[in-house]
Amino acid sequence: MSFRLSQRDKDIIAFINQFRAVDRDSLVDLFFKQLKSPVNACNSVMVRLYRLGLIERTQQYSPTVYLPVDAKIKKNSQKILHFLSILDVYKQMCTYSIPKHVIVEDKPTRRKGGIEPDLFCIFKGSPFWIEIQRNQYSEQKIQGKINLYEEFFFSDEWKALQWQPEKRSPIFPSVILITPVRYAVSSEHIRIIQVASIHELMEKYKGSTTQQREAKPVTQSSSGGIRINLT
Repeated sequence: MSFRLSQRDKDIIAFINQFRAVDRDSLVDLFFKQLKSPVNACNSVMVRLYRLGLIERTQQYSPTVYLPVDAKIKKNSQKILHFLSILDVYKQMCTYSIPKHVIVEDKPTRRKGGIEPDLFCIFKGSPFWIEIQRNQYSEQKIQGKINLYEEFFFSDEWKALQWQPEKRSPIFPSVILITPVRYAVSSEHIRIIQVASIHELMEKYKGSTTQQREAKPVTQSSSGGIRINLT
């Protein structure tokens, strides 16, 4: 059977492959919002793509969640909620600015036991590794994660990552912990930001930027001279 895919069809399939699990309402917001009947239009497109065998779906959730055809997670897996949490963070970012160089479940060390942030992206000109903590952990475990980031910082391997700027000094990303709990963790070498959501992050730096304008320019950090200015 021959069929022709629209560019939107291709974009939707690529997006599902990238984020691993995408709910219907997120697809409506990201791809159909401008239409007169966005939900109906989305349902029609997704049913067609499913019947063509180009995507999978699970109706264990409401609204329906769509998966890649080669998804290695079960349709009732708790891992789906993990991927939906990553998607939610991405959508929050999109309300302010479209992130670039998005990598879901980034593995920059390419080896077991290295850092494995839930999300990497360049957001408003600054690179971030994002850890989404849906459950509460011990401070020792969270500090252990921070220690792995410090190990990677001292390895200098990060300077060769493909998204690094070509004509400027390499930048070590800030680490954002998306968590409702504040942990007593610290680092003298990398920037750690703890917030409950991207919305809180934007409010936090909106206020700090106003103060900086009234005082002095932002101080350069030890992590490659990154300047965070999210407004």
